[in-house]
Amino acid sequence: MTEFNHPEQAIKQFRFRLFLAGLFVVLLFLVLVARLLWLQVISYDKYQSKAEDNRITIVPLVPNRGLILDRNGVVLANNYSAYTLEITPSKIDNLNEMIDELGKIVEISALDRRRFKKLRAESKRFESIPIRTRLTDEEVARFAVQSFRFPGVEIRARLFRQYPYGPHAAHLLGYIGRISARDQERIEELDQTNNYRGTAYIGKDGLEKRYETELHGRTGFEEVETSAGGRAVRVLSRSPAVPGENLMLSIDIRLQEAAEKALEGKRGALVAIDPRNGDILAMVSAPSFDPNLFVEGIDSENWKLLNESIDRPLLNRPLAGTYPPGSTFKPFMALAALERGFRTASSTLRDPGYFDFGSRRFMDDKIGGHGMVDMYKSIAESCNTYYYMLGSEMGIDIISEFMGRFGFGSRTGIDLDGERTGVLPSREWKAGAFKKAEAQRWYSGETISVAIGQGYNNYTPLQLAHATAVLASGGMNATPRLVRAFQNPVSGQVTEKPLEAFKQLNLQQRHVDSVKLGMRGAVLEGTARGVFRDVSYEVAGKTGTAQVFGLKQGETYKDRAASAERLRDHGWFIAFSPMEQPRIALAAIVENGGFGSQSAAPAIKKVLDTYWQIEAENDPSIVLPLPQAAEQAADRTISGESLP
Repeated sequence: MTEFNHPEQAIKQFRFRLFLAGLFVVLLFLVLVARLLWLQVISYDKYQSKAEDNRITIVPLVPNRGLILDRNGVVLANNYSAYTLEITPSKIDNLNEMIDELGKIVEISALDRRRFKKLRAESKRFESIPIRTRLTDEEVARFAVQSFRFPGVEIRARLFRQYPYGPHAAHLLGYIGRISARDQERIEELDQTNNYRGTAYIGKDGLEKRYETELHGRTGFEEVETSAGGRAVRVLSRSPAVPGENLMLSIDIRLQEAAEKALEGKRGALVAIDPRNGDILAMVSAPSFDPNLFVEGIDSENWKLLNESIDRPLLNRPLAGTYPPGSTFKPFMALAALERGFRTASSTLRDPGYFDFGSRRFMDDKIGGHGMVDMYKSIAESCNTYYYMLGSEMGIDIISEFMGRFGFGSRTGIDLDGERTGVLPSREWKAGAFKKAEAQRWYSGETISVAIGQGYNNYTPLQLAHATAVLASGGMNATPRLVRAFQNPVSGQVTEKPLEAFKQLNLQQRHVDSVKLGMRGAVLEGTARGVFRDVSYEVAGKTGTAQVFGLKQGETYKDRAASAERLRDHGWFIAFSPMEQPRIALAAIVENGGFGSQSAAPAIKKVLDTYWQIEAENDPSIVLPLPQAAEQAADRTISGESLP
């Protein structure tokens, strides 16, 4: 069969195919042009930024954390530089095997492994986590030689926090720790994410936490040009970090150490305040702990020892421990009686050794009573019957209102977190504290217990020290503070922290003097007479015993001996020195210490001995008041003379 060809038709088909091919090529070219237009014109800024990001790296410059100094410039918290061996878990397949190999080059203890495991659980996977800190130069050199074997492992130079005095002042200084997920959330809420880039640590407790903003400083940044391999080539621009400010405290570490030594081996608290301005001179919680344990992440064993200890070393007792004030409440009751017109300084009553109220008999501490008692004697000898009667006459409403003016049952406003309010008993408080209607009612018999510092009374040692300072100063209420000033670490310029406005209670000075003389009598011839014998300085004070009725909820003791010891009364002592224009006011409690004259008063004496020694060294012109002058004044009150 013969097949005929049509040249014209074939040419037409070829031309059509060529047209389609050309059209396709043109369309592809147009797509390419459009894509280039999109990349080079429309999305220019976006892709230029990405290109720059590939070429330029932003490196955060972590600021040096501010120091913490005592009132004389002694460093209580500082920084030191050290090398750390850090691992980024996201870059390592077999982490345990890698750590085992690292252990052949540098020493990695079981404690290091446990700490690393804990930090890894708290950190994000892409973050570097230290497996060893404070490497020696030899260890750094050994790793540097073999670093190529360990991708995802590197040596970094970091600043570490150090507390040179260890457990001394630990509760007020606090400590820092690695930033946790909770901390990160708080940082984001405060819009401080950029300021904490590169920062691994943050204040966790005490002043470190309260003044975190001032101590941290401001993070700086470097724009660094990098090669294709990620190696830094040059620095393009730099915004330097601003170091954190130094905190200048009101405490004197010498006085702090003396106070801590005075409570050594005991459980308790001691607070010393300057009544003239509210400066905290010493604040002790015993037992203490070493804040250095928390810097690198405390291990589980040490944490268990601290957290589960029956002595509760982590509890900041001056702020968060609450106790009945016992007889240290009596000077304030006496002042309330004078101010509200229920007593005069010279009026007397007979103490038979008990006070009958309804069907109940309230016994005095002295069998047979104290005889004829005036206000001076009621304070000096701590006569319970005097205050039973006084409380019954005054009633809870007057007592509550007056004591509230001294800060009882309220936070003092000290610049530390975690302060508790305590309990100032009142009708309103009881109505809100109990569920049953019968329990919400205030009974007159309860007022009698309150009047001697027992019953529902419950205050912190800081509150009692603050109230003592207000009494000693004649009614001037200065808010307690720990930080006096801020210091620029670069220029050395000191910026004083403004004092809060003083509140004046407008007390009558003759009433204050009567109470102060009674407290002086407690030292000269009363409940604390044996402690301050032969001292060269003038001091007034009051002992107290806080009853312990039973174990706190949830507490258990391993044996009867421990139980018996912990059911003993708490011992209190408050004091100020000198009588006129007092320079220091103190409160101390020894848990389960028994009588305040045996436990708390000797501790305060040791602190006062040190205080006046320091004051004499700082100012040789200081002339201590002669104790005899106060003795003569006290004799006037004892003989029945009323004060002017």
